[in-house]
Amino acid sequence: MVELDVQIPTAFDPYAPGAKEYVHIRVQQRNGKKCLTTVQGLKKDFSYEKILKDLKKEFCCNGNVVQDKELGKIIQLQGDQRKNVLQFLVQAKIVKKEQIKMHGF
Repeated sequence: MVELDVQIPTAFDPYAPGAKEYVHIRVQQRNGKKCLTTVQGLKKDFSYEKILKDLKKEFCCNGNVVQDKELGKIIQLQGDQRKNVLQFLVQAKIVKKEQIKMHGF
């Protein structure tokens, strides 16, 4: 019998923590017309509370920081704020536009 060096590719999970160090901006439908914007994948050395405070003030919405066991800290904002958050993160030079993945509808 011949031994073959075959590598079976593993499934790529784009939502896995550390997947190419992207910042993921998603929208989740709640009930009715209500939706929730989540920001995941920011570097750990950033102050999430300060970023959240600026986002809330800029977009006149409420939000909070949620600690997840697998994904780390996640910023949640009320409403569909995906485009606003993307522009804010790029203008504030927190991340580059190439590092941001926007998901949703």
